[in-house]
Amino acid sequence: MSFYLFQGSYSSDGIKAMIGRPQDRAEAARKMIEALGGKLHHFFFTWGTDDVVALIEMDDDKAMIAGSMLVGASGAMSGGHTTKLISTEDAMAAMKLAGEAAGSYKAATD
Repeated sequence: MSFYLFQGSYSSDGIKAMIGRPQDRAEAARKMIEALGGKLHHFFFTWGTDDVVALIEMDDDKAMIAGSMLVGASGAMSGGHTTKLISTEDAMAAMKLAGEAAGSYKAATD
């Protein structure tokens, strides 16, 4: 399972719908994520550039992309982006691999 940080902004129609009928968007997100085999760990409303932030655990990238497609197709959001989160252990393994391959890369020079 992989972790993802989703940050998104609601469309004006999405905000209008929530004002007209307040609703638990975290529960809606949870149902969709679980239907895709994942788990919603946290869902927060925010101030600033984004309206919501969610920490999601999914089986793989394809499942996360499917969720993004479902949300995008709904028209309720005007934009968003997803960041795949990497564990310290995986990052350290990547550092080791990079160290082993370091001699194979030559930087561009003038």
